[in-house]
Amino acid sequence: MIRKLVGLGAAVAFGMLVAGGANAAGFKLSSPDIKAGSTIKAEQVFNGFGCTGGNVSPALNWSGAPAGTKSFAVTVYDPDAPTGSGFWHWVVANIPADAKGLAKKAGDVKSGLAPKGALQTRTDFGVPGYGGPCPPKGDKPHRYVFKVFAVDVDHLDVTADTSAAVVGFNLHFHTKGVATFTAKYGR
Repeated sequence: MIRKLVGLGAAVAFGMLVAGGANAAGFKLSSPDIKAGSTIKAEQVFNGFGCTGGNVSPALNWSGAPAGTKSFAVTVYDPDAPTGSGFWHWVVANIPADAKGLAKKAGDVKSGLAPKGALQTRTDFGVPGYGGPCPPKGDKPHRYVFKVFAVDVDHLDVTADTSAAVVGFNLHFHTKGVATFTAKYGR
């Protein structure tokens, strides 16, 4: 049963990525560190697997959340990863409704820079926290989709060990709106 739920969660999460989720007019996501459509800088690139970046999570800012938003969630996803299911680089849930963004370096779970109550969950690197881009050498540049979800509950029933697919499954049923931008990186 759990295997079916995880498989269903992955399919739902991927479907949300492709369809773009529930877009809310006026809900916007931006970053002073990564511009939409641009190439991601070395500071945000992973440090490992042959990449030598800073692995610093970018600052993210959002505005115009739909009325009734009770919390936010943030994801960073690479749909071009050669895995058959993409690659989840960052998942943050239960961000308080009064938050307007995430500080630079908030993806370091030990930094204490994430808003109080926010929960970083397991990524495809196997641990919670931000893991920057590091596509295979020689691949065309990969797309990295940054999303903030306006959520209709103040707390998703997830833990730090919950997979991105299961977080996505929960978001499928609790999303009021989505704001997104995409950047790229290749080597």
